[in-house]
Amino acid sequence: MKNKVIIGLENLITDLPEYLEGKRLGLLSNPASVDSHFTHASTLIQYFFPGQLKALFSPQHGFYAEKQDNMIESNHFMEPDLKVPVYSLYNDTRIPTQKMFDQIDVLLVDIQDVGTRVYTFIYTVSYCLELAAKLKKQVVILDRPNPIGGTQIEGNILSKNLSSFVGRFPIPMRHGMTIGEISQFFNQEFKIGCDLTVIPMKGWKRNMYWPDTGLSWIAPSPNLPTAFSCMVYPGQVIFEGTNISEGRGTSLPFEQFGAPFLDIKKIKSQADNLIKGSFLRPVNFEPTSGKWQGNVCKGFQIHVISKKEFKPYYSSLVLLQLIIKHHKNDFKFKQPPYEYEFEQLPIDLILGSKTLRKRLTNLEDINLLSGQWQNELQQFKTLSGKYYLYE
Repeated sequence: MKNKVIIGLENLITDLPEYLEGKRLGLLSNPASVDSHFTHASTLIQYFFPGQLKALFSPQHGFYAEKQDNMIESNHFMEPDLKVPVYSLYNDTRIPTQKMFDQIDVLLVDIQDVGTRVYTFIYTVSYCLELAAKLKKQVVILDRPNPIGGTQIEGNILSKNLSSFVGRFPIPMRHGMTIGEISQFFNQEFKIGCDLTVIPMKGWKRNMYWPDTGLSWIAPSPNLPTAFSCMVYPGQVIFEGTNISEGRGTSLPFEQFGAPFLDIKKIKSQADNLIKGSFLRPVNFEPTSGKWQGNVCKGFQIHVISKKEFKPYYSSLVLLQLIIKHHKNDFKFKQPPYEYEFEQLPIDLILGSKTLRKRLTNLEDINLLSGQWQNELQQFKTLSGKYYLYE
């Protein structure tokens, strides 16, 4: 079967740009940076631009995406086959240094984003844009699909006083943009001013989810093993800021969640009336690592029945509030640090708001709460829409 979508990487090598001739190239990538025949971007660039690849860069989770969790750093090393240095941008610094960029003229970026504000890859790109602008280097983004589509956006806009590596800029939890689109958005709207080129995809449409692309899913990080896990992630990630297991250390991270103390009958009876587009199937699971390791957790697996109706962020806020309501004594918010922030509560960084946690805890109506951010969400949609590259 011929793939419906041709990614930016494939468009780059089909029509080699003259502006890359003779330039020293860097590549930001990880294991998901492959073409439709599973050939890695670094191999293709080495082949089509012989002798020009001078440095590799890796985002969070490492060049081989083997690091499990946040604040687990990966090291710099020499790539044994290509004989070029690999610089980790999730090490003692999340920001590339001038010394790293001194070896290159152009940074190629080929990483798979997942369409959610707290996923750090887009901020790694933003730091690269800033340094490239300062050093007068060029950045070329090889665009890839947003696995959860480009038509639905959801959630409150990040408060500026909660800027962190899980949210640098005022965007909603589910942003509805590709990596190329959001990079242009950051570059223009936040006046980074980088010499930025996006090599777009062919055949991608905004209403496509990953299964519609004809491409194989390669996990960009260990806990998003399937394209389906990306669909629930914009909501389920909030449980990282609590003592509820978000399914890490199981075979279904983010798709299932729970804790030993959950009263699943009470939660399900109320959640079923509030959440649309999914089915909460009661499960027991025992994490092999992370929260509640070695303990049996009672909880749910989320089965998405209607992509159109399912709102991951709203659904998880409902579930969080029901857990707070029924488990006042056992439920707890996680304490810092979280993603190199040592003072702010992790849940506030993830939610992108200081007031939302308090209002959820006070059991305020979530429909009223989400109604209050619809205007700013619409403003974001209008603003971000200027950077859309696809119909």
